[in-house]
Amino acid sequence: MTRIVFAISCALTLVSSAAEAQTPLTAYADSKGYIHVQELTCAQLAGTYQEDADFLGVWYSGWYNGLGKHNTIKIDRVKQGIHEVIVHCKANKGKKVIQAIDFVIKNQK
Repeated sequence: MTRIVFAISCALTLVSSAAEAQTPLTAYADSKGYIHVQELTCAQLAGTYQEDADFLGVWYSGWYNGLGKHNTIKIDRVKQGIHEVIVHCKANKGKKVIQAIDFVIKNQK
């Protein structure tokens, strides 16, 4: 489950690419201001501002930790997981962020 937390934190920090224009995270909200995190794509997350991606990463981490009933985090693993999610998302922009997180979790050594 620690791997799940790590991967989620990775996704949250998975941010913007310098080559692409950055979009505020709020641009992905519905008419009531909600972001449907299960529908967010890798392209959207990679295209937002770093602080927005970090914020969202923390949310994903808490979500996955809550599902696993875990209340700890290992910072170095989270940073590595975030990097892996970013790499995977850049290569698979059509995937959803949650799919990228699942891929990273399942392929951790």
